[in-house]
Amino acid sequence: MSNRPDLQCVSLGFTQRHTWRTAHYLQSRVKHVDSVMADEYCDISEIVTAFLLNTCRRPPWPRMYDLQAAVVCAVTAGEHPDDDEEAEFIPLTTGSVAEFYIEPMLPYVGDIDMMFYWNTLLAIPQGHPPATQLPAEFHNYVEVFEIIDSHLPAYVYLLLRYRLTQCTENKNYNYSEFDEDEEIKLLLNTDNEVDENDVHGPALFHDNSHIPRLLSVDGVLCVRCLSWPPQAADWPTRHRNYGWPDSTTLGRVVCNGCDVVGVAHRQCRQDEWIGKRQWRLSFSRAEIVLINSWAQVQQITYHLLRVYIKTERLTESAHNSVSSTLSNYHIKTLMLWACELKSESWWRTENFNLVKICAELLNTLSVWLTDRRCRHYFINNCNLLDNSFNVGTVANKFMSLDKDCLSAWLVNNYIKPCAKLCPNNMLLLFDDVRCCAKLQNAVSEIVRWKRDTSLYHFWRVVDFAEYNILHKVSACSLTVRSCVCWMEELAKIDKRFFVYFSAVALLHVARKVSRNCLSDKLKDILLTILQNDFSCCYSVFSLCNNKRSAPELVELLHKSAVERLTTYRQLVAQDVGSIGTIVTTDFEALYAYKRGDYQQCLQLSTQNVRTLLYAGRYIAEVPTFPEFIQLMDDDIVSLTALTLIVSPKCRTHSNDTCILQVTLSLYLMTRCQLKLHHSVTSLVQTLFYIDDAERRHSRRRTLDQLTLKLIEHKVYLAMLTRWGP
Repeated sequence: MSNRPDLQCVSLGFTQRHTWRTAHYLQSRVKHVDSVMADEYCDISEIVTAFLLNTCRRPPWPRMYDLQAAVVCAVTAGEHPDDDEEAEFIPLTTGSVAEFYIEPMLPYVGDIDMMFYWNTLLAIPQGHPPATQLPAEFHNYVEVFEIIDSHLPAYVYLLLRYRLTQCTENKNYNYSEFDEDEEIKLLLNTDNEVDENDVHGPALFHDNSHIPRLLSVDGVLCVRCLSWPPQAADWPTRHRNYGWPDSTTLGRVVCNGCDVVGVAHRQCRQDEWIGKRQWRLSFSRAEIVLINSWAQVQQITYHLLRVYIKTERLTESAHNSVSSTLSNYHIKTLMLWACELKSESWWRTENFNLVKICAELLNTLSVWLTDRRCRHYFINNCNLLDNSFNVGTVANKFMSLDKDCLSAWLVNNYIKPCAKLCPNNMLLLFDDVRCCAKLQNAVSEIVRWKRDTSLYHFWRVVDFAEYNILHKVSACSLTVRSCVCWMEELAKIDKRFFVYFSAVALLHVARKVSRNCLSDKLKDILLTILQNDFSCCYSVFSLCNNKRSAPELVELLHKSAVERLTTYRQLVAQDVGSIGTIVTTDFEALYAYKRGDYQQCLQLSTQNVRTLLYAGRYIAEVPTFPEFIQLMDDDIVSLTALTLIVSPKCRTHSNDTCILQVTLSLYLMTRCQLKLHHSVTSLVQTLFYIDDAERRHSRRRTLDQLTLKLIEHKVYLAMLTRWGP
């Protein structure tokens, strides 16, 4: 039997070449499309294609979604399942956040999808011997379950067979076999309460809709399998006419193995015995690798198909009153088959047109629905569209779509919603787009706005990252595993946030040490944070060995954290200097004041005040969370506490838990002037600075207002003392 779907369902052709993923090719295609647009009678689909290529690109800055996913993973990594202090959760970001590298204008991520598995459980294919070596995240004791086929493809049972114990000498694992007793030792799945049309399985839902800029989180519990499953044994070796995926990608996919998710088949969920014991093979890891290897054209196509299916309400949804027929997984399967079976010329032709590509793929999906046949991409004998699906009129709807019809739909349901995101009533440009020239003018304005606001997006990402990293580190106790996860996830996103986390983590440990003794847990955390900083690591652990040197250790951690924060400021300033004002020596000045070097603090702070005072709208902030409070003096600590009393909302709003760089610099400058007994003339000039700062920067910021009033009061008192009444 052929390993390919019927040619009536998916036409042949496709190869993947890294060369045509380059920016040179895409830019040449955009230029070609732009030249066509100059024609009054051009095809609307060409305008839509150019718009999509210009607005659905790999962003130059970190994405907000990636940062939130990293935070969720790190927090999850610090938790223990069932209050077991020995076991840990190992998270993996999946779904849209992990699959897409483009960032379209319209929302393309509904929530954060995350899989997580116990580091004390492992699954192996039936008949395979247990491994003697495991990745570092696994525990010293691991229970191993054998994957047993059920009567349905892709659905299995997990039978407990072995216990692995790690040897302290060589770190290898020895195993002992359990007695066979299937009724007792079949692992129960995690959740049988799933919608009957759900393809992906059970999810532990965390609603963050009440928190600004945060997406809800779907956390799916699974059991890790390090081996490629025999149920998909023919996938790596099947014949591929057009070379995608290539051998390197195939190797990465197979080496990642798979996971087993606790959900029964929809036909078995009502069965009291099977419904609690059936699991499903998950290839999310493979899908992430494959989809990230797609060209930009293919990622945009995948995005558009999902938008069309969702907007037309053809997928499973709480708003649907009738049985749904499709899910995003069917669209993903369609795209995976198309990428393997479509030729390079089909994706990259002289008449390159994204709308045409989407229309043809929807026509193919129509055939699949009519035949109720959707071959699983990895498992040969698994059909994702059986007779239980209600196709209704959806198949006819897809078959009737052509390039012109889909172009009109995209203008009204994709490009116009993008215009709503833009200011200045840009949507009015679409009131009369009966000719291509006017439509082109309208979409060009959207593209220009997106390009011009790119840096502002990065500023928001920086603000989001700083607040959430600090908030989660402060609120959740760090563990070695969570530190590793923080550093790995942030390093993948942006080096700057990795540096920022390391500084915050050092301050967190310093705060713990100053209040309690240095525990073995804190030592391990420090070793994890400083593993690549050998000189600092040596100095820290020299002090760790001396139990009476806690103050010196705290001082060293403060110094190392300030150095990292200064580096972080310098890295951020390189990109945001054109839209905002950020000085890079604010933490140095704060640390100089703390250690009593008032002359150095005054020099840095005065320079910072002159830079920041008459700056524009965007000015960087210094947080007043407990980790940073330890660097500040008693007056700032007291004002922060007063702010929390006066305005309780400050506990949940990032702007109210920070002080502006200009305010803090003015505070430090003033305090140093008073301690160094500066002249009255100098103090009068400082009063002018304070007045300007109050008018320009401190409105609706309680902590900034209180700080400026305090130093103004101190200056007046000093002047009265010198001049007399």
